Amino acid sequence: MYNFDKKIRVRYAETDQMSYVYYGVYAQYYEVGRVELLRSLGISYKTIESMGYALPVVNLSINYKKPAFYDDKLTLKTSILKIPTSKITFYHKIYNEANHLINTGEVTLAFVNKITGRVCSAPDFILDKLQTKL
Repeated sequence: MYNFDKKIRVRYAETDQMSYVYYGVYAQYYEVGRVELLRSLGISYKTIESMGYALPVVNLSINYKKPAFYDDKLTLKTSILKIPTSKITFYHKIYNEANHLINTGEVTLAFVNKITGRVCSAPDFILDKLQTKL
């Protein structure tokens, strides 16, 4: 398992009329977690795309436990549990400042060859980085 933690401060624009973080914002938080986890391994989305790969989301699951509010400081914990094949799955847990679990999620992305538009195997440079960490 490889983990990466990211602190996020809830912005006013991310809340709804009830002062809760709007439910759709959690998918954006997960994206921040994915990008930063990969960056911590020396992999950037920009590089992945420049090498001819796309990573579309093929599955998203979110479980809401408690609300988050404007100006809360959240800890987003993102994990990869296994070496990717043609898909890579990220697991997310979000905690509030009191260290209460407020949200969990799972996002699966497929590796797609941008020229053919077909699903393909994960690129070797990603597998090499992850094999040293998992």
